[in-house]
Amino acid sequence: MFDFGFSEMMVIGVVALLVIGPEKLPRVARTIGALMGRAQRYVADVKADINREIELDELKKLKTSVTEAAATIESSVRETVSGLEAQASEINNLANGVLATDGGVQPATTAGTEVVGPAALAEAAVAEAAGPAVAPASSPAQGSLALDDPAQPVLKA
Repeated sequence: MFDFGFSEMMVIGVVALLVIGPEKLPRVARTIGALMGRAQRYVADVKADINREIELDELKKLKTSVTEAAATIESSVRETVSGLEAQASEINNLANGVLATDGGVQPATTAGTEVVGPAALAEAAVAEAAGPAVAPASSPAQGSLALDDPAQPVLKA
């Protein structure tokens, strides 16, 4: 704490011996030692408190960055889910438009694109999952679905 050499400590001891006296010197030395110990403990406690505050600030910054990352991921997932819901709704609407009242499947067209029934969509999905995209064989009554035709829109999840 203080930068005292041995010779400086000897001078202070001799002066204290002359001023205080030999009877009271041990008691004064104990009191000064106790006060110095208290001061050192107080300084150590203050240092520990400062270190805890610094760590707390770092943890708050880390929490903020993690919260921001979680919010970004959540918004990305929400956008993806809403897009998938829109696609599923569109497919459902197309499938419902194709079904006839007598239970048969009729081709329907929207904006020049031929729409196929649920059975043909299921066949196309199985064929696409099984291997390279191949247009399924379908009867003229069910319409056709060409997966690699850029003129026809293909919905992918």
